[in-house]
Amino acid sequence: QDFRELRASCLSQGLLFEDATFPAHFSSIGPTLLPEEKLRQIQWKRPTELQRNPYLVMDGVSRFDIMQGEIGDCWMLAALGSLTLRKQFLENVLPKDQGFQEDYAGIFHFRFWQYGEWVDVVIDDRLPFLNGRYLSVHPRTSNEFWPSLLEKAYAKLQGSYQNLNGGYLSDALVDLTGGVQVQFSLRNPPPDLEEILRAADTSRCLMGCSTSGQSSRNIELRNGIVQGHAYTVTGAVKIPYKKGWKHIIRIWNPWGHGEWKGPWSDK
Repeated sequence: QDFRELRASCLSQGLLFEDATFPAHFSSIGPTLLPEEKLRQIQWKRPTELQRNPYLVMDGVSRFDIMQGEIGDCWMLAALGSLTLRKQFLENVLPKDQGFQEDYAGIFHFRFWQYGEWVDVVIDDRLPFLNGRYLSVHPRTSNEFWPSLLEKAYAKLQGSYQNLNGGYLSDALVDLTGGVQVQFSLRNPPPDLEEILRAADTSRCLMGCSTSGQSSRNIELRNGIVQGHAYTVTGAVKIPYKKGWKHIIRIWNPWGHGEWKGPWSDK
């Protein structure tokens, strides 16, 4: 699909784009993400129906724009949170030639790295709602829609929203950058892990981490960390403490709420 051709065609006819290849239909959600009766209750709404003055991006792009919805795609959203820290990568994924203010025709496009090349994914802007709530990722600012639309494009790339329900953070990082991924097991970490992280942070690598466990159960441990969940690593520093040094790693939760309760936390 050619984004510019399709948009020009819609503008010339005064139509809003409807994407037949990823329709506003429960086939795009997937057959087993929700019980059948809930699937039939899904409503699709455009941002222009939800807000009087919607924007694709407001005041720049930030990880704090993202709040995970009902779909278990923290692995993808943690990668997206990491991407927002590196603006030079973000421009590859989120082209600037679109928005709600000029030449709006209900059509958007995003780019992902697949098998050695950047693939342009075109979508319409109809978003799925269940009982009046976002099924997908929802923006913290009610009239900013880049997270929801980017997630929809990634769902289209993967075949359905259901196919985002569980996955590997490292795969999403590659899809968003075209980079090479490296993993370390925290059960048996290299002795210089902290130095590796600091060097990676200094050289502007994108980083994430995840806990083992079933992602569907969302069990929160006493220290605030969630089992079967993915996080963005947003900083790694070494600070003087007492008579030595302490390594501190800061992570961000795609849920947009809930935080670390162990040492160095609030209070």
